[in-house]
Amino acid sequence: MNLLERLFALKAHGTTVRTELLAGFTTFLTMIYIVVVNPTIMGDAGMPVAAVAIATCLAAAFGSLAMGLFSNTPLALAPGMGLNAYFTYTVVKGMGVPWETALGCVFLSGAAFLILTLIGVRQLIVGAIPRSLFSAVAGGIGLFIAFIGLKDASIIVANPATTVGLGDLTSPTAAVSLLGLLLIGVLLARKVKAAMLIGILVAAVAGWFAGLVHVSPGAYNLGALSATAFKLDIPAAFGLKGGLVLTLVEIVFVFLFVDLFDNVGTLVAVTTKAGLVNKDGTIPRLNRILLTDSVATMVGSMLGVSTVTSYVESAAGVSAGGRTGLTSVVVGVLFLVTLVFAPLVQAIPTAATAPALILVGALMVGAVAEIEWGDPVIAIPAFLTIITIPLSYSIANGLAFGITSYAVMILVAGRARPKDWLLFVLAALFVLRFIYLAKG
Repeated sequence: MNLLERLFALKAHGTTVRTELLAGFTTFLTMIYIVVVNPTIMGDAGMPVAAVAIATCLAAAFGSLAMGLFSNTPLALAPGMGLNAYFTYTVVKGMGVPWETALGCVFLSGAAFLILTLIGVRQLIVGAIPRSLFSAVAGGIGLFIAFIGLKDASIIVANPATTVGLGDLTSPTAAVSLLGLLLIGVLLARKVKAAMLIGILVAAVAGWFAGLVHVSPGAYNLGALSATAFKLDIPAAFGLKGGLVLTLVEIVFVFLFVDLFDNVGTLVAVTTKAGLVNKDGTIPRLNRILLTDSVATMVGSMLGVSTVTSYVESAAGVSAGGRTGLTSVVVGVLFLVTLVFAPLVQAIPTAATAPALILVGALMVGAVAEIEWGDPVIAIPAFLTIITIPLSYSIANGLAFGITSYAVMILVAGRARPKDWLLFVLAALFVLRFIYLAKG
């Protein structure tokens, strides 16, 4: 107890070991779905599902433990939703980049984030981007994830006449997904902490009876991690193997940029809720928090997962009384315990995880309420960001449309200021990107 007091200053934060344990368990229950959902998404990139499940647990454990011990903040970390979709559906499947090279890009984005934090450039970037685009990116990613979930559930299918259409809702996949969607929705409405996990497991059982589960015997062991651990290809990410240099720079930029957005939004939300923000509006130990996040991303890429970031689900633990890093340490330990069961996620059908994607997307879309829709200078770029991400199947395109259109709008409206110089630099780079893509 004395050791815990020295490490986390529990009394100074007005909390107890019991409260922190409860808060950590609460946060863990609200984000454990990532152990199932992340392997499903990254499995679509051709990565071994069992290996990604183990890597997800290890990355979440490392990030959360490091956050708790190094920054003493009740923030839990895990591979980020949205960026895992970008990794799979835009980078690997859309651009044809091997997943090993994509992991190399994730590593480089983490290293870039680390350097930017150390030299203070991060503050410049954050200051250059309007807060409305932070919310718009979150909302656009939410629609993107929900669209992927609807597709995986066979609720939305391709239609040559209308591009997309309604699928056969009586098919086993759609029926199981709708069951999971209904159950998770009801549990969330009743404020059940483990709503996502319970819904996934019940739908998985239904999927078994519907004949949707196909398991490869003998694959349940922690040694499966060797299929992804240290498989990242950093030389290829640097472009040393020829070809997609500009494309790879774009990939690293998007990983870095969206991670930056995720962190700022989550940090403000969780630390404000916990009463940890200083009177001048600054966040205590901010650099330590950002350093931890960037190192966790680098470690995660070496294990075999996409960008590791702070989880807004940490707010659930804060609501339960979590005020120190002990909450995050508890989350990390619980993810280590989950390692024993992680390889079994390949027995969970896509129909069972699709509802979680849809509803996680729904929760993320709530961020658009913070946008000033009555101001066209803000509303138009925000809308273009939100709508372009899912319809172009690319977070990068959404960022490009949002930042470029915002720069144009403030310029023609006479609202540009000298401190917006970096925003215009970013907009110019995105215009060059559009030209490059058109000629390609």
